[in-house]
Amino acid sequence: MKRWKSRSRLAKVDLYTRGTVYSIQWGAVAVTVLLILTRPVRHEAPTALMTAAILAALVNGVLCHRFCRTAMTAYLTGDGVPLRTAAGPVTSTGVLTALLLALGATVDLTPLLPMMLGSALVPVLSGHSLLVRPRVNALHQVALIAVFTAAVAVTARDGAPVLATALTLAFVTVWIVASIRVSMWVLRVMWELDDARDVQARLAVAEERLRFGRDLHDVLGRNLAVIALKAELAAQLAGRGRPEAADQMTEVQRIAQESQREVREVVRGYREADLRAELEGARGVLAAAGIACTVGRPTADIAALSPRVQSALGWVVREATTNILRHGDARNCTITVETTARWVRLTVENDGAVPVRPHRGTPGSGLAGLRERLQAVGGTLEAGPAPEDRFRVIARVPPGDPRPLSRGGTADEDLKESA
Repeated sequence: MKRWKSRSRLAKVDLYTRGTVYSIQWGAVAVTVLLILTRPVRHEAPTALMTAAILAALVNGVLCHRFCRTAMTAYLTGDGVPLRTAAGPVTSTGVLTALLLALGATVDLTPLLPMMLGSALVPVLSGHSLLVRPRVNALHQVALIAVFTAAVAVTARDGAPVLATALTLAFVTVWIVASIRVSMWVLRVMWELDDARDVQARLAVAEERLRFGRDLHDVLGRNLAVIALKAELAAQLAGRGRPEAADQMTEVQRIAQESQREVREVVRGYREADLRAELEGARGVLAAAGIACTVGRPTADIAALSPRVQSALGWVVREATTNILRHGDARNCTITVETTARWVRLTVENDGAVPVRPHRGTPGSGLAGLRERLQAVGGTLEAGPAPEDRFRVIARVPPGDPRPLSRGGTADEDLKESA
């Protein structure tokens, strides 16, 4: 009972379905044995023949049970089964039916012979129905019914139930194939749904890991660059005996503490970038690095933008600032925010650009991560060299309620579709 309760609901359904199929198999074996022990005994059939038929029924049940177990596993997993696997069950079923036909030839089994043959076929059909396609299965059933009906007509005594045999075998084969195949099909669909749910859960974990890595890169990238810059400046000032070195190290400590707080926010999933704060932060950080930063007056109130739009553009400002500090030899930087009826456009442009080397960063980091963020709010990102050795980053997002871009489409195409 404890083992049953510890199973998942799907595992319980699997066990119940398999148990039902096995019950049908062994129930058919029991029916075959009981039919052999009734009318043939009363009509004094040869004892050796009846004993052989009973033993054949039991052996056939064991072989077909193993065959059915293999067939069910192969059907659920989609693996193939060698043809030799069916050799034993098919042979034992043939021997059993031959012994039953021999009994029908020695004593009058007119009302029971069709039932005997039908119950004898149930065990092997249970596995056979799962290994071949339905159309092929139907052809096998027709051939099987024809062969057994002809055998009854030839071997049985006068008044052999030929029509009853054909109808009984037709009913048994159709019932077994339909019930077992449908039951196993439902079970396979349930397992596939469970596997899909497991894959979905793993994808969710992978996406969360990518989000976490992207956020850590965006949060720490600029701060670490500023810390390295200020630490280098403090070292130079200390080497000259200047008192400003202590001020720079105090600033390094402040930025490090701020980074700790932001990392905790990333871990909790609450990290959002504020556009106005990021613009002010970018200007201050670049100024500290000796880069003149001009932030143009926005053409609309930034506070009126939705939080998601502000956050997405704020991350663009942060990443662009980090790249300016890390790459090139910038002396001037211009940041503008323009708002139209269709777009909020953020432009970050700096001089002193150097040729861009191919980067093998992981997806979700740097500019790739920004594109993911902007796509989530229906935006686009352009980044590349500009005239006069400059580098330009342009981000566009809709000012209203964001709508993700259709996969493979452009922002202009999506706006035309919504118009």
